[in-house]
Amino acid sequence: MTDLVIRALDESDAHLFDTLPDPLGAREAHRLTRHRPDWKRVALRDGTVVARGAWWGGADDAEPLNVNWFDVAEGEEEAGAELLRTAPWQVELEMNLPGGWRDDPALRTAAQTRFTAARAAGYDLLVERFLYRWTPEHGLPERPGRLVFRAEPDDGVFFDALRRIHSVTLDAHALKAIEEGGLDRAAQEELDFFRWCPSPRQWWQLACTPQGEPVGIHIPAHNPSGPCVGFIGVLPEHRGRGYAYDLLAECTHFLVERGAEFVSGATDQGNFPMAANFTKAGYPVVRERFNFQLTFHLTQNGA
Repeated sequence: MTDLVIRALDESDAHLFDTLPDPLGAREAHRLTRHRPDWKRVALRDGTVVARGAWWGGADDAEPLNVNWFDVAEGEEEAGAELLRTAPWQVELEMNLPGGWRDDPALRTAAQTRFTAARAAGYDLLVERFLYRWTPEHGLPERPGRLVFRAEPDDGVFFDALRRIHSVTLDAHALKAIEEGGLDRAAQEELDFFRWCPSPRQWWQLACTPQGEPVGIHIPAHNPSGPCVGFIGVLPEHRGRGYAYDLLAECTHFLVERGAEFVSGATDQGNFPMAANFTKAGYPVVRERFNFQLTFHLTQNGA
């Protein structure tokens, strides 16, 4: 087998990224995503692209936040691994797959090729997630009318609510943050994400009973790809009453009232209650996301 060449791209040769077949439909999934040419890398053998990766971040980020497009030709798993392990940025890896991919042999083979390459590069699976997309033909979810929603200018109120919400969380990323730095770290990571989103701070909302008792929070947001459900969380003492649906319905209405023509959302596949709420609110699953975390790193010289 001929030697492998791994290289970064720039504006002059960015077209090379599109020469690899796209069996998992990543191009369609990322049609609203902006990838910087210099954050794209390819692995070539005899001048042919056999693996590619696109690192992604916000418009103002100095470095990428994750790899969210990773493709490997069949039989080139080691090339894909080398592409990842030699990258200058060691960040989380996301793979977005079509819904029902396990039932299609060709899609299953393509996915397993990428999984094998990622694991060879030192990545382990953190969580599988459902990706949702509400559009007007699904109809606006009915507002139950049980809660009162208001803006809250004090970040401390949200920080305290997030600490309490994450004390009983099912979210894999939050559990990882808690393991690494406790509830304060998990809450701060959420606040940092809310601030990172380009949507207004004034959109963050506190949900209360008509008597004024706090029940939870919801964060209508825009990420760089468009309007999304930034966060839904119910305080521990109010769980079991279906309030997460109330928050999701309000979040959807809030965004649509401000011009959203679609609303994206996501939840861990193991979070059965939240998955059921998305379904009830008219959000179909459009993709499945696999989040891989880097657990070790091998350099080219084995150091």
